[in-house]
Amino acid sequence: MTEYLAVDGGTIAYEVAGDGPLIVLAHGMGNSRAAYRKVMPALVAAGYRVAAVDLRGSGESSVAWPAWSRTAIAGDLLAVIRHLGGPAVLVGHSISGGAATIAAAQEPSLISAVVELGPFTRKQSIRLGDLRVKRFRRGMLRLVGAGMFGSVRLWKAYLDVAYPGVKPAGWDEYLGRIDTMMREPGRMKAMQGMGRSAPTDAGAQLGHVSSPVLVVMGTLDPDWADPHAEGTAIVEALPAGLGRLEMIEGAGHYPHDQFPDQVVSLVLDFLRTVTARA
Repeated sequence: MTEYLAVDGGTIAYEVAGDGPLIVLAHGMGNSRAAYRKVMPALVAAGYRVAAVDLRGSGESSVAWPAWSRTAIAGDLLAVIRHLGGPAVLVGHSISGGAATIAAAQEPSLISAVVELGPFTRKQSIRLGDLRVKRFRRGMLRLVGAGMFGSVRLWKAYLDVAYPGVKPAGWDEYLGRIDTMMREPGRMKAMQGMGRSAPTDAGAQLGHVSSPVLVVMGTLDPDWADPHAEGTAIVEALPAGLGRLEMIEGAGHYPHDQFPDQVVSLVLDFLRTVTARA
């Protein structure tokens, strides 16, 4: 059941299930909380209270916002956590990975641990050699085109590259939901705003994070020519001993949707380690 939280600038939609320690799930741009539809039930079954959030401008959240930065998204997520009674484990995908970093640095008492899935958490730069990597080149052209022209068709073409190999069950229905959502007034504008937001605000906060961080990357993520190198750089920018990188073989930019069982297993193992340390 959808619930709503009024925050400064608009309304954030979310749903909650289960009992136990709180986990908050935040999706990437051009998507909705439905991105975690395969992960949420498994985390609930493992004994957690799980909240899946629609980012500002996405899903059932309102569309008219003054900013689309990771810092702004972090503020929304912290508001949800306060409302639900934190602390929480904050799981962020793509742009929300950077937002989770900022939230953890700003409010360490509210964030017990962070999981970043294919995160954009550092300043990005493209080298000439990167364009020789076919999946990176194909993904980047479609991603840039979708943002530049506001094209739902190109966004879905990007998703086709971002889910390499065999598509998950219900793929056509998933694309249909994305198509419907992105054609609603204001939804593409929200995605374009997020796409123009540089991750430098998140990168500046990596050294200030004090909670444990799990970074999960797909080996075939088209958003980077070398996903392993990007994940390693994030971990190395964190205070020593806080970060851990896990790679999922064959996954693209959406490991939690392509390989939900593996992602849940990694998250639960990580949280057992966090609990043991505490």
